[in-house]
Parts: sequence; structure tokens; C-alpha cells
Amino acid sequence: MTDKKKMRTVSFALVIILFILLTAASAAGLLGRKYSALLVPVCCYIVAAIGLNMNVGISGELNLGQAGFMSLGAFSAAILAGVLNFHGVTNSFVVLVLCIILGTLVAGFLGWLMSIPVLKLQGDYLAIVTLAFGQIIVNIINNIYLGVDNSGLHFSFIDNTLSMGSEGTLLISGPMGATGVQTVSNFTAGFVLIIISLIIVYNIMYSRNGRAIMACRDNRIAASTIGINAAAEKTLAFVLSAALAGAAGALYGLNYSSFAATKFDFNLSILILVYVVLGGLGNMTGTIIATTVLVVLPEVLRFLSVYRMLIYAVVLIVIMIVTNNQSIRLWFEERSRRNRDGKKSGKGPGKEAQNA
Repeated sequence: MTDKKKMRTVSFALVIILFILLTAASAAGLLGRKYSALLVPVCCYIVAAIGLNMNVGISGELNLGQAGFMSLGAFSAAILAGVLNFHGVTNSFVVLVLCIILGTLVAGFLGWLMSIPVLKLQGDYLAIVTLAFGQIIVNIINNIYLGVDNSGLHFSFIDNTLSMGSEGTLLISGPMGATGVQTVSNFTAGFVLIIISLIIVYNIMYSRNGRAIMACRDNRIAASTIGINAAAEKTLAFVLSAALAGAAGALYGLNYSSFAATKFDFNLSILILVYVVLGGLGNMTGTIIATTVLVVLPEVLRFLSVYRMLIYAVVLIVIMIVTNNQSIRLWFEERSRRNRDGKKSGKGPGKEAQNA
């Protein structure tokens, strides 16, 4: 089995095994309400982190606007769910699928529009612009009032001047965010979304486009000289990252009856970036593990009260030091090489020791 197939197999196997174990534990009542409530958010953060890893790890572009794309997906889903519910469409599966598709398309389209001017920038400049984009989206949504009645959608900006009929429903209420959302998200949908995200990302990574994206990341000038359209390849990675964030946002938004735009602020973008960096740039399996651990860890440490975030920060620092320590990396690589050599020669470590 090649390294590429091994990486892909490990990622899918990890997700499937975790899904089976957590579903069984939840059905048996072993997780409790606190940890059961984290299942869908963890899935959402994993999908958003996988998308960001495509942008940061594979494409090499620092994107600090992932939370902004999540907010687009979340509020698009909340609006569509509200409209469908108002018109009597209450089937959870239909609503969830349509909302995730809409959130993906809206975030992907905005990502494409944004990529036209933004991807002309590189490095710190690109990071600053994507950060500004995320903050602009949040502030715009904070001032939107949107409702629906029999005559259709009603919109106002900054001030609530909506004039709806008595049967009307307010969908977005300015700083209060989305209200009365139909909660149709579930852990199974999160699992399926992670699987779909991995299939898309791995197929692009190991395709001609993926190799072109990585060539542009390593040396953009050299890639351009051999005929690679660097702008098109970078745009593909950026739009895919935005679309996956939109899908994650849609799933996240439909997990709560109400949520505000301030949830998708700069801190969330940094948090998702931390998941990617700690998991390893370009390493989807590491991203899944890092996201799961770092989302659950604050809840595990909650009994420590005021000290839990201090311990959380220390754990982050230790993980960062360990994963970036050259000596530790070389030790693991040497161990892995010895195991492979032992398997090829038909001798395990125990047999070699006995022969010695």
C-alpha cells in the first residue's frame, strides 16, 4: 500500500471507528448531555478545519476568514430553514440537505468573488484582508433584520423597520442573530459531511490539480514557467476551503434554535487555524484528531474552574513544541523505518532480538 493510500485509509478508518464508538456510547447513555451536545459542533469544526487545511496546508495561503464563511453558511441555512418551515416543509432530512447545499453554494460563491482581488496578495497581506473580510461579514449580519410572511421576505438594515403581517415570522433579528431556527442537525449528518469533505479534499490533493496547487505553493514562479495557471489553482483551493466552511456553518447553525453573528468572530478563525497547525499542515488525519481533542478538552477540564483555560493553554504549547521538535520527529521516523524494514524481511522486533 502506497503512503497516499495509507493516509487516506487511516483518515476514513479513524472517522468511521469514532462514529461507531460514539454512537454506541451515546445510545447507551455513557456520554451524558454535556458530551452528547458536543458531537455536532465537533463535526462542524472538523469540516471547517479540513477546508482550511486545503487552503493553508496544501495551497500555502494564510486565510484568517474561515469563521466569516461559516457565518455565511449558518445564516443562509437559518433563512432557508425558516422559509421552508413557514411554508409547511418540516421534513428534517429535506430541510437539512437543502440548507447544507445552500450554505455551501453561498460561501463558495462569496469565496470565489473574494478570491479575484484577494489572491493577488500573498503572505501577511492576504491574512489581513481575509481577517477584515470575516469581521465585515459579522458586522453586516449584526445589522440585518429579515422576516417572512405570506407576501414573501422582508428586509431592513440597521433599524428594524419590517412591516409584516400578523402571521409573519422574524428570521434574523439584528444583534440577536437568527431566532426560532428549526434544529435538524444530528451526529449522523456530521459524520456524512466529514466523509464527503475527506473524499473531495483527498481526490483534489492527489489529482493533477492538487499537484499543481502544491507546485504553486513551493515555487509560484517556477510553476508558472511550466504552464501552470497559478491564479486558477489558488482560486480552486480557496473556493473549496470557503465552500466546506459554509457547509460546516450550515450544519452548526441548524444545531441551535438561536445563534448570533458574534459567535463567528476573529477568535473562531484563529481557533480553527490552531486545529490545522497542531494537526499538521496538509495532514487531514492529524487535523481530525487535533480538532476533536482541542474541542473536548475545555469541557473535560471544566471541573478545574478558573484554571482550566490556563491548563488548556499549557497543553497547546506542549503539543506545539512536541510536534515541531526535530529530534522527536526523527525518532518517530526511525522507528517507523525499522518497523517497515522488519516487516519486509519477515522479522518482527522480537525475532530480531532473539536472533541477536
